Order: sequence, then structure tokens, then C-alpha cells
Amino acid sequence: MSTKKMNLTTVFMHAVLIALACTMVLPFVWMTLTSFKTNAESIQLDPYLFFPTKLRFTAFETVLKHNNFLVLYKNTILLVGLRILCAIVTASMAGYAFGRLKFPGSTIAFSIVLIQMMIPSQIFIIPQYMMIIRMKATNTIFALVFPGLVSAFGTFLMRQTYAMLPKDLEDAAKIDGLNIPKTFLYIMAPLTKSSLIALSVFTAVFAYKELMWPMIVNTSKDSLVLASALAKIKGQYLANYPEVMAASLIACVPMIIFYFFFQRQFIEGIATSGGKL
Repeated sequence: MSTKKMNLTTVFMHAVLIALACTMVLPFVWMTLTSFKTNAESIQLDPYLFFPTKLRFTAFETVLKHNNFLVLYKNTILLVGLRILCAIVTASMAGYAFGRLKFPGSTIAFSIVLIQMMIPSQIFIIPQYMMIIRMKATNTIFALVFPGLVSAFGTFLMRQTYAMLPKDLEDAAKIDGLNIPKTFLYIMAPLTKSSLIALSVFTAVFAYKELMWPMIVNTSKDSLVLASALAKIKGQYLANYPEVMAASLIACVPMIIFYFFFQRQFIEGIATSGGKL
């Protein structure tokens, strides 16, 4: 009887998980099918018109003709890559300092980092924009990367990671004659691989879908990223939904490829950090 109960429980759990998975996949399927419809079909209220009456590639042709996706891909990849690099370097060093070193004002400084995490990021847009204006760096890759030069979340995550490492490692390094930089670089940093993966995952996803800052700081057509380009495609008064969905589908390609090759790291990153995307 217990085995039968376990089998029924397993079947029920799998059924619930499959239903939830279908619910999450449905918007992506709807987006894909809408990209092949006409605009009239996309705004019909007929609930049975789920599939397009005919596969049409007009929306893809129009979007590719009026938008240089190679430039958008390049800008987005540079944004994501440089944000990840900055987050790893600065968060690792700051996290090690807060987690392992004792220095005057460390508690106050770390409290400021925590306060920054509690404040909505939109509050920092005006001062950050003023700084970019003074540096005359608008419509550049540096302007896109600027808010991510230092990651408060990354600092907190790495601080917690370094704080949990055993103190015997540092004592052994001191006996071997290693100073603080070498202890950090050769002993402690290699042990934080899983946390660095988690930080990279979060940084990549947040940077890829960021919309407000790229739209404010970069207005030139050659300096747009995928998210801001999609917002401009939608239009102010009229939206051609097949074109919007076709552009969205094209914009999803890099992240789908990235997930296909690094899905194990994605899962490990989410499990390690205990957060959600």
C-alpha cells in the first residue's frame, strides 16, 4: 500500500510540474505563433484562432530590414560581458574585504551596501546620468556598463561566501608566507567558483533585460541594445504585434543559446544563491 501511495504521489507531483511548465511555456509559444500572423489575426478576439491561418514571414522581413540586429547583438553582448567582468572583479574583492578582513569602518561601509540594495535602482538614475553627462560619455558602451561597475548584490553575495570559508585556510597561507593579496588570489578566490557562477547568472540576466537606463543614456541608433530597440519598435500610438513578436523572438536567440550551453551553470547558480531571476 505504501508503494502504491508513493507512486500516486509521484504521478500527481509530475502532473502538477508538467502543468506548471506548460503554463510557463505558453507565452513563448503564443509569441512565436503571433510572429507568423497578420496584424488583423493578432488582435482578433476569437479564442480558437491560436494558430495562424498561414505561415507568413513578413513580420521578420520588415523587422530585419529596419533594424540592424548585428549592431544590437554586439552592443548587448558587450553590455552583458563587461557587466559580468566588473561584477566578478569588484564584488570578489569587496566581498573578501568585508568577509575576512577587519578594518575601521567596515561595519558602516557594509551597512551602506545593504541600504543600497534596499533602495529602488530608479532613484540612482538621475545622479548617474548627470555623471555620464559630465564625462561626455552618452551613446557609448561605457555609459551602458557604468551602473554595473560595482554590484551591491554581488558584494553581499560574495561577502557571505567568504565569511563561511574556514579560517584555517588563511592561517595556513600566513605560515607559508603569503600576504593578503596572494591569499585572496591563490587560496580564497578559487574556492568561490559556485558563487561566482551564481553572480554571473544574475548579472547576465539583469543586464540583458534592463530597459530604462539604456533608453535614457543611449539614444543613438548605433548604440541601442536589444531591450531598448524592442521598446522603440512597439511605437507610441500603434503597435504591429506580429512585428513586435518577431523582434522579441529574434532578441531571445542569444539568451536561448546561452542557456542551452550553460544550463547546468544556470541551475547551480540559482540553487547556490537561493534567489530567483
